[in-house]
Amino acid sequence: MTQPATRIDTKFAELKAAGRKAFVAYVMAGDPDEHKALEIVKALPAAGVDIIELGIPFTDPMADGITIQLAGQRALNAGMTLQKTLDMAAEFRKVDDTTPIVMMGYYNPIYSRGVDKFLADAKAAGVDGLIIVDLPPEEDDELCIPAQAAGLNFIRLATPTTDEKRLPKVLTNTSGFVYYVSVNGVTGAAEASGDSVGPEVARIKSHTDLPVIVGFGVNTPEKAREIASIADGTVVGSAIVNQIAQGKSVEDIAAFVKSLADGAHSA
Repeated sequence: MTQPATRIDTKFAELKAAGRKAFVAYVMAGDPDEHKALEIVKALPAAGVDIIELGIPFTDPMADGITIQLAGQRALNAGMTLQKTLDMAAEFRKVDDTTPIVMMGYYNPIYSRGVDKFLADAKAAGVDGLIIVDLPPEEDDELCIPAQAAGLNFIRLATPTTDEKRLPKVLTNTSGFVYYVSVNGVTGAAEASGDSVGPEVARIKSHTDLPVIVGFGVNTPEKAREIASIADGTVVGSAIVNQIAQGKSVEDIAAFVKSLADGAHSA
């Protein structure tokens, strides 16, 4: 299915034209509270973030390590909901209409809201794409295909265990970019290695023209540069969320993010 270009497509076209790699930052919506989380997100583009991944707090985040689990718990304890996550995206759009937002989470809150209502509300809030980690390609009719019909990219994860037989199935209805999970296991569990990631990125690229972004296990400017140099960009989540967990100021968090973005952009 051909869909109109999203902010994600536009961003990657701009980066490609400039010969730059993408830096993607993940934060949990509502962590540590609604107000500070919004201030952090608003500070990300100026810190060099090309795409924002906004986590949807959920009670049972099976793909996430302890850092992201605790972030979700903090957000939920502070009263964050799916509606407030959408409101946060809409508030961000009042000051920034170009930086792509990808909502990342699990299917249950979306299913509970109703797929059609969620997609209409997400589009209206200025969301550009979805990463829903517990919906495999076999369930594409549930959300993936309706999302693309609504003008949202549906971004799929590929992992070290996604073999040659499985990969084409994973890529079939994917759009925006492919998110390669560099390590087996949950977020924040291990460090990515360029030696192991390089061949996997090349393998995925042999099956798709979409950008391949690598995440999980990237936690320093040096690692961001190493991984971005062999992919189309890199994602950092747990290392940023750790800064939030430590109670750092928005300015300090933005400075840390900028060091990571500078690393990725120097690749």
